[in-house]
Amino acid sequence: MSLVSLVGLRELIESICRERNLPKSAVEAALKEALVKGYERYRRTIRINGSGFDDGYFNNFEVELDTENEGFRVLASKRIVEQVMDSDHEIALNEVQEVVAEAQSGDTVVLDVTPDQHEFGRMAAIQTKQVLAQKLKDQQSRLVQEEFQDLEETVLQAKVLRFERQSVIVSVSSSYGQPEVEAELSKREQLPNDNYRANASFKVYLKKISDETRRGPQLQVSRADAGLVVYLFENEVPEIQDEIVRIVAVSRETNPPTRHVGARTKIAVDTVERDVDPVGACIGARGSRIQAVVQELRGEKIDVIRWSPDPATYIANALSPARIDEVRLMDPDERQAHVLVRADQLSLAIGKEGQNVRLAARLTGWKIDIKDSAKYDHEAENLKIQAILENRHSVQSAPLEPEDDWEETEPHFEDEDAVPLDIPEQDSSLNPDDDHTDYLIQLPEESSG
Repeated sequence: MSLVSLVGLRELIESICRERNLPKSAVEAALKEALVKGYERYRRTIRINGSGFDDGYFNNFEVELDTENEGFRVLASKRIVEQVMDSDHEIALNEVQEVVAEAQSGDTVVLDVTPDQHEFGRMAAIQTKQVLAQKLKDQQSRLVQEEFQDLEETVLQAKVLRFERQSVIVSVSSSYGQPEVEAELSKREQLPNDNYRANASFKVYLKKISDETRRGPQLQVSRADAGLVVYLFENEVPEIQDEIVRIVAVSRETNPPTRHVGARTKIAVDTVERDVDPVGACIGARGSRIQAVVQELRGEKIDVIRWSPDPATYIANALSPARIDEVRLMDPDERQAHVLVRADQLSLAIGKEGQNVRLAARLTGWKIDIKDSAKYDHEAENLKIQAILENRHSVQSAPLEPEDDWEETEPHFEDEDAVPLDIPEQDSSLNPDDDHTDYLIQLPEESSG
């Protein structure tokens, strides 16, 4: 059988395995695919009539590597026929029977169609090199998918490699002894207080494994995801590991509206043991446990509050550290609440640029309206909510009009030149669904403590 020589083939395969952290089988598979493309390029250059080949024309060709003799062969699977119409895919029955007498029409044989060494050509070699680079990249992507597919929403140790635009490229590993792969930490997923210097090491949350073919790392990691906070507390608090204390919900804001407001997190915890203080367990003696979490998050402020099945109590706890006079559940169906505080607690309850009440609203899932206790008119507010409830009830109970009476009307659009409303920077009425996202770990229906 003929052979196209590839000097240093064995060393080439071994070096690619080392440089790209790929197994030998993956490198050989990529090289075979690239050589088939190189052979296809060679065939196109010698096509006599100049016409092209159809898609899939070379699907019956494959390459066999010979690492011992450092070369390769091209093999073609051909169908045995009485009369040959396409010599690349068919072979005459009488020709085969000269070698194998029992051969029959319709059988398939594999033939060596390796070109001469000098015929393979420079252009075919260039094509092989280009395709090999892409195939090796595809092999790496495939291995990343297989290695990390079960590690989504887990925490990995990362080390800074380089910077691309506003993203930080880090290296992560799935387990001890496994080769490291690159991951992208985008600007949105970074913490404002992090120092992303070269070789810096920190923990990241694996958000997503991208399966699309594109340039750059497939792994998308985060330092801003609430899942990282959950992981850190689980590792610092033995009671959480033993399922004595459970994390109910987390609300985190790592990219505040302005630079004057720092990153902050609120975390609601509960317990299944009456004698255990879940908040104290998370804070630890002299704050040792929560300080370890804060240190990993580069000084991020964290409020640990007690979850309660009573919405009013839960809302009051969520607005910590402000002291709350009263929580009025004005519209439970729409989850709207008024929170009454003294004048000296207003700014603390709302927080700098509304951050405290914003996080509390997302944590509890209630729309919270902070009110001054001294100026709150209970009777007037009761009348307002009563009118709203009556109107809602009348709308829900109203009979549907017959379809024949329905008339199509033109849709109404607001004037594009209308002046927008002047919304104050600190709005004490917060909707938990306005922006960002809550991280709801678990929402039990009734208290276990």
